[in-house]
Parts: sequence; C-alpha cells; structure tokens
Amino acid sequence: MITLTEENYIKAIYHLGKYGVNNVSTNAIAKEMETKASSVTDMVKKLSEKSYVDYKKYQGVTLTGKGKEVAVNIVRKHRLWEVFLVEKLNFSWDEVHEVAEQLEHIKSKKLISQLDAFLEFPTHDPHGDPIPDKTGKIKKIDKILLSEAKIGDDCICVGVQDSSSDFLKYLDKNNIALGTELKVCHREPFDNSVTIRIKTKELIISNMIANNLFVKVS
Repeated sequence: MITLTEENYIKAIYHLGKYGVNNVSTNAIAKEMETKASSVTDMVKKLSEKSYVDYKKYQGVTLTGKGKEVAVNIVRKHRLWEVFLVEKLNFSWDEVHEVAEQLEHIKSKKLISQLDAFLEFPTHDPHGDPIPDKTGKIKKIDKILLSEAKIGDDCICVGVQDSSSDFLKYLDKNNIALGTELKVCHREPFDNSVTIRIKTKELIISNMIANNLFVKVS
C-alpha cells in the first residue's frame, strides 16, 4: 500500500518535473515539501525501491510509468473534488485547495468514477487546470499568459498560474473570473503593467498579476 506521504511526494515530483517528464532535484523537492534535503533523499530511495521513481545520486528524480499513473490519479481526484466543492457546495475558488488536498487521498475508484459522472465529466477545475479523464488523458487548451498578449487583443480568462487564496481574492475583488472577457488596451514600458478593459471599465494590473493569469486570444 502506498502511504499518504508517499503520494504527496509523487505529486510534488510530478508538478515540479512539468508533469513528470523532467528530472527534479532533491533540493527542489525539499523546498516544495518544506522539509530537509536528507529527508527527501530517504523518501526517494523508498519510492525508487517501490518502482515509483528513477533516482540517481546528483542526477535528480524522475517518475516511472507507475509513478506517473499514481500522480495523474491524485491530480484527477483533487481537481474533481474542487469542482464538486465549488459547483455543489458553494465554496469559492480560493477556499477549495486545502480541502481537496485531504480528499485527494481517498482510495475508492468507484466513488471517483461516480463523482465524475455526477459532475457530468468536467474537463477543467475551478482554476482552469485540466482534469485527467479516467484513462489519464488531459485535454489541453491553447492559452498564453496575459503578459504575453498583444495590445488590442480580445481575450478570455481561462486559468491562473497562481492559485493562492490572496491572488484569487484579488481577482474576485476586480471581477475577474474564468470566462471573463477583456481587452488589452496598453502596456506601460516602465514596469510592464497592463491596462485592460472589462466591459466598460478599465483596470491597470501589475506585471506580476499579468504573469499569473492565463488567457485565450479570441
């Protein structure tokens, strides 16, 4: 049986390695997991013995096929639960992450399958992140960061890079959500802040905000 801690490490490696493809350093994992590098080394050795990762000293960690399967399943459960919490229990999108972190470890395949069907097979979570289907496939959409959009582009907000509560509350305060239509009006050369128009209202947002908001150019 895989433990909750092992699942958290596998998920961290999956995200840090851009969906499990690239090698991840033990220092990066230690920072993500907020623990000591020595503890990470001990854990990745255990995961290697269980064939969840490939680990070579000084060369980093990569998920095996078995490890990726576990990671994708955890991500699938996490994002389905986020959809459930927002759509059925009226949580706001800045409240769901921590609760979903607990629910993602539920082992029942039938429960997750029924949850998926109950939600009518959503493809994206409340933050715009794709939800893997039951076979592990992910439906990707064309998107760029708002900071990469050109002056005059008409865009639709399709996701966030930063899903922290503070960032999502900032977006709520400024009436920016998934599906919000906006126009890029101006970019300030001095600090790369961006002026956008939402309906008839103009808003100046910082480069940091623009670097964390995904849009699709329409």
